Amino acid sequence: MKKFFITLCCCFFIINIYANDDRNEVQANLKSVTVYHSGAEMIHFASANLKAGNNEVIIDNISNSIDSNSIQIKAPSSVTILGFEFSSNYIININKSPRMLLLEDSLEHIQSNIDKLDLSINNTKELLDVLKLNRDIKGEQNGLSVIELSKLMDYYAAKSTELENTIAQQTEKKNKATELANKISEQIKEEEKKNISTAGRLTLQLNAAVPVKADFTISYIARNAYWTPFYDLRADNTQLPLKIFYKAKIVQTTGIDWKQVKLSLSTATPEQKGNAPELQSWFLGYINPYSNYNNSLMGRAAGVQIGNTTSALNEVVVVGYGTEKRDDIDKPYVAPKQIYIINGNIVSDEAFQQINPNSIKSIIKLKPNDAKAQYGDAAAGGATVVELKDGLPDYIAVANKTLNVNFDIDIPFDVPTNGKAQTATLQTIDANTLYQHFAVPKLDDDAYLLAKIPGWEKLNLLPGEANIILEGTYVGKTFINPDNTTDTLNLTLGNDKRVVIKREKMQDFSSVKFLGNNKLQKFTYQITVKNNKSEAVNIVLKDQYPLSTNKEIEVELTDAANAIINKDTGTLTWNLSLNPNETRTLNFSYNVKYPKDRTINIY
Repeated sequence: MKKFFITLCCCFFIINIYANDDRNEVQANLKSVTVYHSGAEMIHFASANLKAGNNEVIIDNISNSIDSNSIQIKAPSSVTILGFEFSSNYIININKSPRMLLLEDSLEHIQSNIDKLDLSINNTKELLDVLKLNRDIKGEQNGLSVIELSKLMDYYAAKSTELENTIAQQTEKKNKATELANKISEQIKEEEKKNISTAGRLTLQLNAAVPVKADFTISYIARNAYWTPFYDLRADNTQLPLKIFYKAKIVQTTGIDWKQVKLSLSTATPEQKGNAPELQSWFLGYINPYSNYNNSLMGRAAGVQIGNTTSALNEVVVVGYGTEKRDDIDKPYVAPKQIYIINGNIVSDEAFQQINPNSIKSIIKLKPNDAKAQYGDAAAGGATVVELKDGLPDYIAVANKTLNVNFDIDIPFDVPTNGKAQTATLQTIDANTLYQHFAVPKLDDDAYLLAKIPGWEKLNLLPGEANIILEGTYVGKTFINPDNTTDTLNLTLGNDKRVVIKREKMQDFSSVKFLGNNKLQKFTYQITVKNNKSEAVNIVLKDQYPLSTNKEIEVELTDAANAIINKDTGTLTWNLSLNPNETRTLNFSYNVKYPKDRTINIY
């Protein structure tokens, strides 16, 4: 009786909730979505019949994960919105989808078969155990004739074989059923990822001046959606423009499927900082530049630690470079001092300590052996090489952001709420392209085909991966990063095996001579380029000769083979135009003179 009373009360409560005449429940229809890199603006339409006076309207079928501050509701002029509330509806999607029901029914049926097979296997094993036990009992009895014993053994053999075969067949069926059950379980997990266990709902408090059928427009930002760009780069040949297929991967788990919606993809960011920065008073005061610089090294330069000493200033200790652990702490090992090099010049310890840390562009620690090889015995304790910033650009971090662009998809689009990427092609671009081969044979024997695209900023490109299809063949991937380009976008399309390059040291033209206390080495290299293509190619070749920052080491470029020379970097550049099947040979030479009792990093 008590259970009946509780059930009756629950039924009365539910009926009372849904039978309330003042409740007006309607379904929202999703019409359009604008997807951002993070989040999406979803726009719904809904209609409700209102009576004159106060009304409560519940709008279901909106996303269950939204930014409540972004909700905007438009109503007719005769309707006043008194207030609204967003909540989750756990009842609207209580009925599972047909696909989920089918999967669960299939899993239940297969699990039932597995249970039956388990029972059959156990029964068969018990019969086999009884047979074995009975065989042992019979074997102990006396008085059986040879014929009877033979018949008995044949029966046991046949029956045990039959039972064992039955067990094997049933086990195989069980294994297959278990494998299928596991697959269905994984598919059910995929269905559960669709985020449709709950839905969002809006409860509106309204006042209508007259009875009216009111049309509402509801928009908001949903969190669980995004899109990412990617590209297909197609070059049929070097005589035609590069085709750029601008694509997008769209992912959403907003809790409702996007069915036949008008879809737009935007490069804008819906949530930005609301306040402009304000300057505060800047008061100057005294600081200790030495300690600030030392502390700035901590964690930046490998092996650098800051320790307290008896002096007024901190001491920079380079661990592993010229230090030695001693058991006798009263007689510490005195390591050779390291030297400091700023922009190629050796400076004193005092000058090094006075550097403003904000002026440092890069800092490199050289081990003693490497330091000695470049700077002589003075660097026996290692070297700290500092490059200072040069000019205003080095003090400014610039991130060139692409202008906000919307890509509107004209046809209705479907994106299920399952977290899987849906691909959409946004546009196809015939880019004005200059093709050029590029090679650095000292580092790589391959010639790379580059696509140089001037005026790329008009293409509205975003950072993303790109598939490269060269002459109908997929050759690999590259990455388009417009934020790090200048007026020309350079894309690497892959290596071209039909342009053959070989670099070798010419032994007959290389030599070693001793001039007093110095050694003079001459190096000659030959670069051979052959165009095996049926059309002419333009190729940029780069090589280099060494530079010296030590006055004891002298370098002389004796033959540049008509290259463009960059004396600051030691780079040699050749711009070549090769006809079909043409071969070109370039020889360049340089001399290096240094003390004969020293070894340098030359190769």
